[in-house]
Amino acid sequence: MFRTALRTVLAHKARLLMTVLAVMLGVAFVSGTLVFTDTIGNAFRNQSAKSYKDVAVAVSSHDNRDNGKRPVNSEKKGAEETSPGLSEQTLKKIGTVAGVASVTGRVDGFAGVADPDGKLIGNGWSTTGGNFAPGADGKDPAYTFTTGSGPVRDDQIALDKATATKGEYQVGDRVRVATNGPVREFTLAGIFTTEDGAVNAGGSLVLFDTAVAQKLYLEPGYFMNATVAAAPGASDSAILSQVKGLIGDNAEAQTGKELADRQAADIESGLSALNQMLLAFAAIALFVGVFLISNTFTMLVAQRTKELALLRAVGASRRQVKRSVLAEAAVVGAIASAVGFLLGLGLASGLGAVMGAFGARMPAGPLVVSPTAVGAAFAVGVLITLLAAWLPARRAAKIPPVAAMSSVHAVATTRSLVVRNSIGGVLTLLGAALIVGGAAAGADNGRLLIGGGAFLTMIGVIVLIPLLSRPVIALVRPLLHRVFGVAGKLAGQNAVRNPRRTGATASALAIGLTLVTGLTVIGVTIGQAVDKMTTDNIKADYMVTMASGGPLDQSALAALEKVPGVTAVSPQQATSLEIKGQFRAASAVTPGDIEQVFAFNGVSGSLASLKDGAIAVSDKTAESNGWKAGDTVEVTYGDGKSARLKVGAVYQANEFLSPLLVSRDLIAPHETKPYIPEVWVKMDGGASDAHEQALVDALGDNPGIDFKDQQDIRNTFGGFINTALNIMYGLLAMALIIAVLGVVNTLAMSVFERQQEIGMLRAIGLDRRKVKRMIRLEAVVISLFGAVIGVGLGSFLAWAIGETFKDDVPGYALVIPWDRIGIFLVLAGVVGVLAALWPARSAAKLNMLTAIKTE
Repeated sequence: MFRTALRTVLAHKARLLMTVLAVMLGVAFVSGTLVFTDTIGNAFRNQSAKSYKDVAVAVSSHDNRDNGKRPVNSEKKGAEETSPGLSEQTLKKIGTVAGVASVTGRVDGFAGVADPDGKLIGNGWSTTGGNFAPGADGKDPAYTFTTGSGPVRDDQIALDKATATKGEYQVGDRVRVATNGPVREFTLAGIFTTEDGAVNAGGSLVLFDTAVAQKLYLEPGYFMNATVAAAPGASDSAILSQVKGLIGDNAEAQTGKELADRQAADIESGLSALNQMLLAFAAIALFVGVFLISNTFTMLVAQRTKELALLRAVGASRRQVKRSVLAEAAVVGAIASAVGFLLGLGLASGLGAVMGAFGARMPAGPLVVSPTAVGAAFAVGVLITLLAAWLPARRAAKIPPVAAMSSVHAVATTRSLVVRNSIGGVLTLLGAALIVGGAAAGADNGRLLIGGGAFLTMIGVIVLIPLLSRPVIALVRPLLHRVFGVAGKLAGQNAVRNPRRTGATASALAIGLTLVTGLTVIGVTIGQAVDKMTTDNIKADYMVTMASGGPLDQSALAALEKVPGVTAVSPQQATSLEIKGQFRAASAVTPGDIEQVFAFNGVSGSLASLKDGAIAVSDKTAESNGWKAGDTVEVTYGDGKSARLKVGAVYQANEFLSPLLVSRDLIAPHETKPYIPEVWVKMDGGASDAHEQALVDALGDNPGIDFKDQQDIRNTFGGFINTALNIMYGLLAMALIIAVLGVVNTLAMSVFERQQEIGMLRAIGLDRRKVKRMIRLEAVVISLFGAVIGVGLGSFLAWAIGETFKDDVPGYALVIPWDRIGIFLVLAGVVGVLAALWPARSAAKLNMLTAIKTE
């Protein structure tokens, strides 16, 4: 029987091609994901190990002084405990520890390099600066210079090779560098390569002389981190135990190996989320593939009724027939898995190239093919194929020997259809009830109920699709007849001739479009809510921020206030106040100007009271604390000093304002270094190119500072949703491709089993053009049927999910994007036309005499 199964596979290569392709694509997705994440994980781990290979102990510190960015304990501390980092004296003490060969201090922060056009090279968050720390030989072991040397003067820098190439810089050129302060020009002293993770991930690195870097990022004489190299034969753990006693409470130390292992674990954790997301989409693709595979084997069994009945007649048992069909499936699955795995290797390499195209360079390293990836590829491919072929195999085993003398097509019994429809109806109703219940339950338990209901509803609808196909397609059959004549009438009849086949084919498209539609409705709804929230609450013409996401220097605020045409400037300076023993986030703003850059819905009191040293609170904060306008609140500032402040105003909370607002003048005496993440600017006459250029010029054409107009602001807060949707569309494309293959396969095999019928139609006058039109219309009808089911179910699920978080999104109101849904339906029709090209051509080329004689 195995030889029979193998010969059957070889005899029906064309019929099984689409099944092979469906399994192959799903396996490629799974194996490509596993190989890709294993490869980049291994590359990053090797890079971490290489970076810390010569590090015996790594010391990191934090600035625990009162700098206005976070609250500190008001108790008086010792000098070492309140230092900004590791002092040079501390590093010298570490250098005297037995077994220590050298100690290297490091400082780092934001440093953006301008290209020749004045634009920032790279993304702001990945553009960094550090210090060049040469040893006794004049070299810094962390960097290998390909040209020139490290900076040794205040006006010199060094650049990593990739950044120098992008900026077309050579040694001796003048380079504009932006930090958190004003832009400065430096002379390029050297170009280097490094194993620094940020650089290898696509970032940039500027090296300054150590004294310059300390002044820029910390304080003269202090370092943020230090690496300790051990003398030959020295014990890392012994050095670590002595170093810990020298560094104080504001620093921690660990061995280089421990740090490399921690980074490796962090990498593993980060890749795990990516891995799970990609595998989830692979699972969707394989789930869609199940319908294609099952459909294929169902049609094969139906077409081979006589053949299988003859096997039964010559002595084959039911079990043997079932095993022969499953053996065919196993062979097809194994072949598809092998090809899919090879395709997955190419996909893994391609993913690295795609990420590189977006600026994220991956560390170099060999492709890692683990036994897990190989095993998963073949297990998934073969098991999915066997699972999908099990029901057709079971039906094949029930074919009686007498069928060898009767019709070649197996017909489903009425009883089986009744049972199927009853089960489908119960599952659909139960799932819909859970979805509606989840929508009513809200965020706590609602999403779990909706998830379970969505699964049951989708399975139920899939089971019911054959039943639904007749009435739904019947609605368009008159239109097909009127517009396309006989070819249209035949296409409508063919689409409902075999409801099981039509249902299985449409199910694949329905699943894909359920997910696409659901994501689209949720994304568009949230996007419009966020956009409305932005336009309703922000009156400023510009938002000024650092490209790095860090704080602006206070000098930037002063410069913006002097720009001609500026009518209002206010930061939202991040600070905190201790009230009733709890630290609460607050913003220091400019009284009088803050009302001009933000829309305020006052509840009570007046914001003008901010000028007199009062505080303003959101209505939610006031309600939770029992405050009202006129009350007095005792607060403690970051420097430990206390005061009693009056609640001058209560305003309606929104997403862009802190729950507490105070005047900048009130906070200034208590903060030595204001933390200003953003400044909002209102211009006389609104935004314009001239006004924006005036702002840019006022800040010295700084490439590290972003100027966003109102449209840019809207994109900042809502644009990521479209980006996320596009990524989801790309990942779901695999499932839709498999669904298209299902349409092609169904039509091709339908043409094969209807050769005699098509020959008769040709004989009585249906020409080749009309035969093609009939097949194409049949494909369009099936595709649109699946698309309508998917769009309806996806919209229903999107409504339910939206109900669970609408209270967390101000202005949330369900939006049905009819334009996009229309595009989905048009694309479904186009899919039908494209899928029918080959089957329609094959049908039109049939020789009518040969076809009439075909059984």
